[in-house]
Amino acid sequence: MSRPSESDASADPRARAQEGAEVAVAKQPAAGQPAARPQAPVRQAPSDLTLSFVDEATVRAVAAAAADPDWLLVDRLAGLRGFEALPIESNRLYTPYVDLRNAHLSAVRPYPGGAMGGASTRAASAAQLPEGAAAYAEFAEDRLTALVLSPEARDAGLVLETLASLGGRDPDLLRSLLEGGCTLPENDKLGRMTRALWTRGLFLHVPDGVRVERPIVLRWAMGAPNRALLSRTIISIGDDAEASIVEEQVAATPASAAAEPQSFFAGTTEVKLGAGSILSFAGLQDFGANQIAFQHRSAVVGRGSSLRWALAQLGCRVIRSRIDNTLEGDSSSVEQAEIVFGSTDQLFDLTSYTRHIGRDTTGNLLSKGALSDRSRAYMKGLATIDLSAHGTDSYLGEFAMLLSKQARSVAIPSLEIDQPDCRRVAHASSVGPVDETQLFYLESRGLDPDEARKFIVLGYLEPVVARVPLPSAQDRLRDLLEAKWAARTGATTHPDAGPAAAAAVA
Repeated sequence: MSRPSESDASADPRARAQEGAEVAVAKQPAAGQPAARPQAPVRQAPSDLTLSFVDEATVRAVAAAAADPDWLLVDRLAGLRGFEALPIESNRLYTPYVDLRNAHLSAVRPYPGGAMGGASTRAASAAQLPEGAAAYAEFAEDRLTALVLSPEARDAGLVLETLASLGGRDPDLLRSLLEGGCTLPENDKLGRMTRALWTRGLFLHVPDGVRVERPIVLRWAMGAPNRALLSRTIISIGDDAEASIVEEQVAATPASAAAEPQSFFAGTTEVKLGAGSILSFAGLQDFGANQIAFQHRSAVVGRGSSLRWALAQLGCRVIRSRIDNTLEGDSSSVEQAEIVFGSTDQLFDLTSYTRHIGRDTTGNLLSKGALSDRSRAYMKGLATIDLSAHGTDSYLGEFAMLLSKQARSVAIPSLEIDQPDCRRVAHASSVGPVDETQLFYLESRGLDPDEARKFIVLGYLEPVVARVPLPSAQDRLRDLLEAKWAARTGATTHPDAGPAAAAAVA
């Protein structure tokens, strides 16, 4: 198992405490007494969540407002019990690297439950389909504002509807999808919270043998002060099917410099891939500065199937993202690339778990961060190779580029291997400044230092941009990255000389 990689590599990791966290100080011996053995600093548990509405009364109120059947209320209450029993981080290696100090959510209240949040399906269906998309769904705060399919997608049997609509049309199918938490892992506190209190959700199904050529666009727009939206997205891909999805999470109103009062979003994406299927999922998160967001994406990948994640985290005051991949079928694979670009005092908390169960499975997971101002990033990953996973090929890489003296990052790639018969199992991490040799080369070609740094940083993040399946979304992501670069406040190059391995990783 690897050790954490931090920006100050010269410091003793046993003496470093999480920034801003309280540490225990060893008591000084009395005069004439022998010196006591130094005690290692104790990393305190992260601050408790300040969400005051997560209780049984709220769960029952949500269920009553939506006229939930009895089984769904039982499922919600099971989620609540899990939330109450679990710690915010179940992995003790990662516990010191959870920081919620900038999340002030005590005044936040959830949107009320109900079938459609005040919007009719007919009105939402009248929305215009974005150019180049096969289907489109949009929520603005708690209201469904768009739900439309192209004629080709509808003729192919593609299903895109709200969970409320599915419950009215086929309650048995909804129960089979939700009961027991679908693909959500049992040990995640925040996933249990969303299971208990979700009020909005989408269901996407691609039938067996259907290959949707154009991407499906899902959009969440929110940011109303002191409001919370909890949502679930269920994605079912049939055997020998193929689809691509672009999910956008954006601010509902123009960005404001004020970070208070805050808004809260908790969303899960739960994926099941049938045998021989392919899913490409691109996520673009650009919520406002007053937003706190908890994301959980989980997938079970069937025999011979491929899943590709391409995720960009740009907005939010605090973003906590967890991805769980279960490679259940033989010859299944996952490719995952997640980037962050931080500024001001943003905090990015990224965790990835990949479990190899089937034979000859492949995992290729990469996290990259570019951090300016006082932003921080925690990148934590664990690849587990079960005894049954003969022939596994697994790689986990976590890299961060520091663009200012105050930026901080921690990278913790980890492995648990129970099956020695593997093709490859490897991990890597690096944290450091921009590569001075690359800067020298570009400056020698006539670029000024700031322009040279921009080309290096944006090129470093480009692999995720190139994986976004919708050209217009690619262009929008590049524009957002350019804007993040331009909006840096007092960004200065890290004073340490020498190349950073992170900058050289493509």
